[in-house]
Amino acid sequence: MGNFSIALSGLNAQNAALSVVSNDLANLNTTGFKGSTVDFQDLVAESINPTDPQNGGGVSVPQAIRHFTQGTLQVTNGAFDGAIQGNGFFIVQNNQGETLYTRAGNFTLDKGGNLVTVGGDFVQGWTATGGILNPSGAVGKIVIPSNTLQKPSSSTQFSADLNLNAAGQVGGSTGSFSTPIQVVDSLGTQHTLTLTFTKTGANAWSYAVTIPGADVSAGTAGTPFSITTGNLTFNSSGQLTSPTSANPVAVKITGLSDGAADMNLNWNLYHTDGTPAITQYAQTSAVSATSQDGVPVAQLAQVTLSTGGQIVAQYSDGSSQIVAQIALASISNPDSLVAVGKTEFIPSATTGTPVVGVANTGGRGQIQSGEVEGSTVDIAKELTNLIIYQSSYQANSRVITTLDQINQVLLTLKQ
Repeated sequence: MGNFSIALSGLNAQNAALSVVSNDLANLNTTGFKGSTVDFQDLVAESINPTDPQNGGGVSVPQAIRHFTQGTLQVTNGAFDGAIQGNGFFIVQNNQGETLYTRAGNFTLDKGGNLVTVGGDFVQGWTATGGILNPSGAVGKIVIPSNTLQKPSSSTQFSADLNLNAAGQVGGSTGSFSTPIQVVDSLGTQHTLTLTFTKTGANAWSYAVTIPGADVSAGTAGTPFSITTGNLTFNSSGQLTSPTSANPVAVKITGLSDGAADMNLNWNLYHTDGTPAITQYAQTSAVSATSQDGVPVAQLAQVTLSTGGQIVAQYSDGSSQIVAQIALASISNPDSLVAVGKTEFIPSATTGTPVVGVANTGGRGQIQSGEVEGSTVDIAKELTNLIIYQSSYQANSRVITTLDQINQVLLTLKQ
């Protein structure tokens, strides 16, 4: 009967191996799926006399070992699709509060604005609060804003990079230059200030800052309203010498017609490195750049996942803001993870402690946006294994057939 048991163990082992191959082939196109290999181990029959040779006892039920090799990245252009290039796992949480890990990054939004997996589990990361993102804090559900307005932020400073024509004639058309610059008040309304420069002498210009008269209660519609005036002095090399870099021009706007708070602006005449933003060379007066730090009110246009795992909100005025960050977990021995379905895994007793952080840090891979990771199943290899295990199954069945025939012969001899 021992021989029957050996052959039967072979049948059971090959049947289990065929199940592994079948599962791999069934998940040939499953996003983030990791294929498995079959590990066979032999059995040794027990012997009463330790000096007797130990005969083989067959084969144990094989183990399926999952290998977390890199899958091929497939372009999807999905707004929230992300693929991990390198090590790491996305962290998700199910409705029971259990933490799971997955390589499948085909995410979407539920009706509550939560970033979820195809199976409905919540993707973990950090959501910005008050415009501030803290990736060093505890992870939680990622909630995406929808149909919201971008809160305006009043301008506090502005600057203009420009050149004033050193060859300009006092009192002539070449001795005067104007350029507009927009600033934002506390209600999100944009106001166009006009900077006007007039040459008053060699290396000397005056300036005036005006705002449309309709924008302030003290003004008259159609007539520019003066806010502040002053003078600029340049040296023989065309460099601004007065005012100095320590003295930005104060521009105060009071009594705005739309009811916004008074504005106290600084006009920065120098760059942060101390070089003048305004020069005077013998070239036509022209502006090369303007900037201000205010944020106007704007409608949310779309929210997408960017490379690196950042969730970026884009607004109708062309501005953008990071609203969340997807977290990744680094696991030192991922082969020890236990599959629980939906291409998700839980740690086993031998799994190392997951280390959570942002992508592309601490040994964690990069998150590629608009892509997903394909299955690692090799169809050619699996079909080859299918033939091998089928042949092994047939061979073990022949052993049982042969043993049965021998027993029939023995029974005949007894008769």
